[in-house]
Amino acid sequence: MNKLLVLILITFSSVFAFSQNELTHEVYFDTDKYDVPNTEENRLLLFISTLNDIDIESISIFGFCDDRGADTYNLILSQQRADAIKAIFANNEISETLITNVDGKGEILLKIVEEKNLLKIRGLNRKVEIIVKPKPPKPKVVKILKEKTPKDKDVVDLIKESAKGDKILFKNILFKTGYPTVTSDSKKTLESIAKALLERDDIYFTIQGHVCCTQFSRDAVNRKTKKRNLSEARAKYVYDYFAKKGIDKKRMRHLGLRRKFPLGGDPQFDRRVEILITYVGNQAK
Repeated sequence: MNKLLVLILITFSSVFAFSQNELTHEVYFDTDKYDVPNTEENRLLLFISTLNDIDIESISIFGFCDDRGADTYNLILSQQRADAIKAIFANNEISETLITNVDGKGEILLKIVEEKNLLKIRGLNRKVEIIVKPKPPKPKVVKILKEKTPKDKDVVDLIKESAKGDKILFKNILFKTGYPTVTSDSKKTLESIAKALLERDDIYFTIQGHVCCTQFSRDAVNRKTKKRNLSEARAKYVYDYFAKKGIDKKRMRHLGLRRKFPLGGDPQFDRRVEILITYVGNQAK
């Protein structure tokens, strides 16, 4: 009984401690503006880049104003500021499903301050607060050995058996959030795909790039170049990689499809590249 009580207390304490481990960031605005200043946007993008390796449970975005202006005006302006930050998250492939609160709180009332500090305090009150809550650690699960079942065919096998009109999803090729480059774990898989395509020199194909999380099927912003062409940049990255591995450029095209075809599951799998087999023949000979 005592051991059980101690275990419960330890578990509760660790969960409580973890719940305090939220990540926060503040974005500051000019007077009467909800456009994000360039310096503040760069700070925000740096903050977003630190979230790549975090399993996020929720993101809350709260907008505020200083004490000048009517209450109704300040509520609208604070909401516009919160919405502007939400749009930047979406444009940089942070899923909207993670954003649980986007709320304009209106003005922050001034406490009694010295006149010389008034402008500074008001400047700090024109802001958006961002709170990122990570998911709690998953409990360890004891794996139970089961009877082996036939595996789905991998990408290399699909390429070897491909015919005109086939669309092949690169299942194990994952891209860094907001960037056209693949994760380090994906490079080995990409190399094996290149080898398979070298062997099948009779197929011609289009490399199709995709992004996640943007609104209205828009493309996402490439954080490296600041251009809204991330799906195209991902397709071009794979195209250039294949060319370096010896695949004839005449066999390949690359195309960005923005967010036209989301898969509907985990957002990380929408940061993807597929190939569409457009011709099978001997033109390469």
